[in-house]
Amino acid sequence: MPREVIMPALGMAQETGKVLRWWRSEGEEVRQGEPLLEVETDKANVEIESPASGVLARVLAREGDEVPVGQVIGWILLPGDEPSELPAAPVSAPAAAAAALSTEEVPGPPTEAQPAPVRPRASPKARRLAREMGVDLRSVQGSGPGGAVLASDLERMAQAAAAPELPHVWKLMAERTARAWSTVPHFFLQRDVRADRLVAWHQALRQRLQVELTYTDLLVKLVAAALRAHPEVNARWEDGRIRRLPDVNVGIAVATEHGLVVPVVHRADELPVERIAQRRAELVDRARAGRLRPEDVDGGTFTISNLGMYGVDRFLAVVNAPQAAILSVGRLADRVVAEEGRPVVRPTLSLGLACDHRVLDGARAARFLETLAAWVEEPLVLLH
Repeated sequence: MPREVIMPALGMAQETGKVLRWWRSEGEEVRQGEPLLEVETDKANVEIESPASGVLARVLAREGDEVPVGQVIGWILLPGDEPSELPAAPVSAPAAAAAALSTEEVPGPPTEAQPAPVRPRASPKARRLAREMGVDLRSVQGSGPGGAVLASDLERMAQAAAAPELPHVWKLMAERTARAWSTVPHFFLQRDVRADRLVAWHQALRQRLQVELTYTDLLVKLVAAALRAHPEVNARWEDGRIRRLPDVNVGIAVATEHGLVVPVVHRADELPVERIAQRRAELVDRARAGRLRPEDVDGGTFTISNLGMYGVDRFLAVVNAPQAAILSVGRLADRVVAEEGRPVVRPTLSLGLACDHRVLDGARAARFLETLAAWVEEPLVLLH
């Protein structure tokens, strides 16, 4: 029986996905687990793997189409299947739109006394918007069925005239951040911590392990351990209630050419530092190449945003809703601190914790940050 290819849901708030490209054409052989198409979501560009081995027999969503999650976008004929077994193709949205335009927008037949006016095809909303903007519809290249002008065509034209168009991922990132800032009741905690033992741990591991190791890798391990010790922070606000999450999945904010993405190290509390470093390197490489997979960005329970490599001393981040909190990390630098009443120079870090007040109160967040700070200052405690 032919196998469906559906638009996947990669997040709780995701409603649609945009087809960027198909890696196989109709009639070509596909193998289960190999990349089949690339989809753009509010989180990242992700590669969707083929759900089965066979022949890509029908593509229902073209490149550039934005499709609701859960909708069938293609079919795969399995070995032994016949094309006749494919279900009848549904009436496409463009065809339905063309029918609507043909009944609502096209003038009636000409009369002998008066020839039919030449009127560009356009949706009612596009005509209204064109009047407001003072735009001649005949000057607009329509993207609708039969070349009809849609409201989105006029909006894109206005945006292009005002400024270069933003990448889709950046737009959605901006929308999600604005929504989180306006709907999540934030509060913030800050803590400066000694990092000389963290530096020593990093140096010792770099000599012993055969992988590239960053301070972010060590922080992922320490944060994951602190989340396991404080399960109330490994939670989210969902359907009007607090939901504690069984797995500790730490997201790492990564800057890419097209915007910020947050790939996830799953079950980070169960992984050794070496495996965390390998996983982080894989995720960052895929993120910057635009090749993240659905599982790479799904299921995060907490996020780390580290701007230390950019020379930032300290900052506070916006909660990555619906997660309960996000940790911001400034640069590791030598600073003067008090030690037994005397000024000494030690490497230090500035940590910031932004929290959703619906999930956490100040005391619970402070206890989590206290544990994390203690383990940053004495990380080898975790090994004993």
